[in-house]
Amino acid sequence: MNLITSTIGQGLLWGILALGLYLSFRILNFPDMTVEGTFPFGAAVCASSIARGADPLLATLLALLAGMLTGLITGLLYTKGKIPILLAGILTMTGIYSINLRILGKANLGLLNRPTLLSNRLLQNLPTNFPTIVVGLIFATIVVFLLAIFLNTELGQAFIATGDNEKMAQSLGINTDRMKILGLMLSNGLIGLAGGLLAQNGGYADVNMGIGTMVIGLAAIIIGEVVYGDLSLTARLVAVVVGSILYRLVLLLVLQLGFSTNDFKLLSAIILAICLMLPLLQKKFRVKQLLQKGIQKP
Repeated sequence: MNLITSTIGQGLLWGILALGLYLSFRILNFPDMTVEGTFPFGAAVCASSIARGADPLLATLLALLAGMLTGLITGLLYTKGKIPILLAGILTMTGIYSINLRILGKANLGLLNRPTLLSNRLLQNLPTNFPTIVVGLIFATIVVFLLAIFLNTELGQAFIATGDNEKMAQSLGINTDRMKILGLMLSNGLIGLAGGLLAQNGGYADVNMGIGTMVIGLAAIIIGEVVYGDLSLTARLVAVVVGSILYRLVLLLVLQLGFSTNDFKLLSAIILAICLMLPLLQKKFRVKQLLQKGIQKP
């Protein structure tokens, strides 16, 4: 039971990262590589702030702002510097590695005996792992709620239009460069926030903790889309968080079958590959069923 509750809590926290990726990968259609630098950057800022005596909530907000800063840098490199988005993200990610080392002062920083959002007195009265679920649920709900409101505003619709059809958006008088910068800032801000929360949950920040985070986020998005199919935009945001939880549960199941934790990254990549192929497999299976019934393929 403890493993399941821990997995659900982890899924909620990782769901925030998946929501950030959803903004860049699905709405803006950007392969933003900044995520693998933004995530440890948010964790480093949060952990170092707490270690220096900052309030955990303030440290968490600083992680959010740190993530938005990386998104701003990538956005400016892409829109003003005319550097391809993939390369712009890689450049930012590479530079952040050295910044993280300066912030932490070493490769990793522990938060042992330091106050965190999860060590709040009210939460400590809950059963094991439930503080993670409560904190994750609170932050995930707030993020989904605010994103749903934003995406239904005029500014949010302009943001969506930029990702759907940039030329059409420009013809409507939308400053697409600003929308791209805004989208990257929001996306990376959420990823930095997730980094800060997961650093508090894990009790440490590490400069290498961003490796593989893109795969985790994408897996959550794909699983949410495959499981729930066509949904409204707001429902898709919820589906992404649910997909994150389902992804963690699948990993837990696989690890329970006897795989080593050293295989975690490999398993993550395999699960993502399977999820990406599911729509194609479903389509082929559906066509096969139709052919068997004597109905010609359209």
